[in-house]
Amino acid sequence: MVRLRKLQLVVSQMAIDAIAWWVALAWAIWARYDFAAVGAPLLSLVVVGFLIVAAQIVIGLALWLYRGRYRYGSFQELRSLFVTAMMAAAAVGLPVIAFGNDYGLPRSTVLLAVPYALVLMAGVRYLRRTFVEGSRRPRNGAEPALVYGAGQMGDLLLRSLTTDPRSAFRPVGLLDDDPAKRNLQLHGVKNVGTFADLDKAVAETGAKALIVSIARPSSEFLRRVQDSAASNSLRVLVLPSISDSLAGTPHASDLRDINIEDLIGRQPVDTDVSSIASYVKGKRVLVTGAGGSIGSELCKQLSVFEPSELIMFDRDETGLQLTQLAVSGHGLLHTNDVVLGDIRDALELERLFLARRPDVVFHAAALKHLPMLEQYPEEAWKTNVLGTLNVLEAARAAEVETFVNISTDKAANPTSVLGHSKRVAEKITAWMGKQTGKRYISVRFGNVIGSRGSMLPTFTSLIESGGPLTVTHPEATRFFMTIPEACQLVVQAGAIGRTGEVLILDMGEPVRILDIAKRMIAMSGKKIDIVFTGLREGEKLHEDLIGASESDERPFHPKITHATVSELAPERMRKDEWSARLSLSGTAEQTPDTAQGKEHVS
Repeated sequence: MVRLRKLQLVVSQMAIDAIAWWVALAWAIWARYDFAAVGAPLLSLVVVGFLIVAAQIVIGLALWLYRGRYRYGSFQELRSLFVTAMMAAAAVGLPVIAFGNDYGLPRSTVLLAVPYALVLMAGVRYLRRTFVEGSRRPRNGAEPALVYGAGQMGDLLLRSLTTDPRSAFRPVGLLDDDPAKRNLQLHGVKNVGTFADLDKAVAETGAKALIVSIARPSSEFLRRVQDSAASNSLRVLVLPSISDSLAGTPHASDLRDINIEDLIGRQPVDTDVSSIASYVKGKRVLVTGAGGSIGSELCKQLSVFEPSELIMFDRDETGLQLTQLAVSGHGLLHTNDVVLGDIRDALELERLFLARRPDVVFHAAALKHLPMLEQYPEEAWKTNVLGTLNVLEAARAAEVETFVNISTDKAANPTSVLGHSKRVAEKITAWMGKQTGKRYISVRFGNVIGSRGSMLPTFTSLIESGGPLTVTHPEATRFFMTIPEACQLVVQAGAIGRTGEVLILDMGEPVRILDIAKRMIAMSGKKIDIVFTGLREGEKLHEDLIGASESDERPFHPKITHATVSELAPERMRKDEWSARLSLSGTAEQTPDTAQGKEHVS
């Protein structure tokens, strides 16, 4: 059935083009004699007509014009049509120019017919495409939407929206801040003003949604859009971010509701990770903590760079299964790419390293919940300090070339058990790098949006349960980044980091947690109380990215700092001194009159 339909389309195209040539030739002769009746030999005209139609079909088949290569009515098809018609005209027109008078035909017959034929053939295609696209427009039940952004992305999106009868959205107007696009119309959709005219545009069009079709919008920009849209009761939708599937043409199915990650994130740092990840390709790579949020995403990104072997290590068997599903497409747990073990077990860890001989190690395994570690500092010492040392010793025994330790901004000027334990991990990583002469480095970043147990999932759960939402302090701020971007930094660090360094991403301005809480409540449409609990033991009001004694050097990338940390030999690691340091720096920064309280947000 499909083949028959394609054959019918091809035959109809050939027939249309044949008729166009016949009409054009007749019109050319008539125009040649000033539209007066002439006695041109009918037989000669018929012969020339058959010849030029035959040439058109043969050449068109050779150039795939009639073989389904081009989208019907597209510029590519019109270009092929033009080349085909000109070649057919040349093949028949040159003999007519030479011998036409001998047979009673004006020598200019074919030359005059060419533009007429092209207009007819292209015109039929245009009308047919207009009819087809008109029949595919979204149904009246589709939600009326304004499209903000009339650039290339907006053009492609509108083409998709206006030619998909199943689209949930029906574009009713364009918004663009460029004065040159004031009178623009794309795919039948008119520009109805700039973003400042949003109120007027909503009133005129009856729009219920606002689609942002701007590449890589900043969070500040999206917050402004969200606030204005909310005042007009508009649903806001965006296209996938740069880290998602935006390599191709945007489609209606790609649209998603704006979320809190869009509103508190930053403009992603431009890093061509694939060009610097050659140290991974063809190498044996091991990731500790592979079942966690960072470790899992890291494994997914590393698998793209074609390591000869990717070893995923964790003590969480369920986490390992989910990572294997994401990386390998199955969760059978019967292959040796997943390894169940604990970084606290130094003997088994060394056996694994010596047996598998990894070339590159990414150390993501850690305990990370600040208040929990304040209660159980022994666990932080065992995992974040001694566990890291165990991984480092195993890496040295196996002669690992590149070792990347994943740290946290809480290691800069630490005041918590978590911060102090990760600070020690940075120092012993630097020491091991000097001892081995290999590339042993650390990477430090702030809160990772959406990671397990982090703030946003917790807030979401509290809102769904009806609240109240707990915030430590009304002025508390944090740095945020997405999981994919955090992992990109980790992968890049292995290429540009130098032994003993800590790499720190410029994370822009910190975000006030109270603002996030209010915005999430507003987006939920619920009435939720916010309760201020006061800063917890060891918790900072504002985080630091770079320690007081560290320099801010950016030798390779304007957004990535290379700081040097002091080395700490394992034999100098004293738990009693570490515990004493905790007691000296563990006082939380609180402002008594504002640290606790309650606020109602609806």
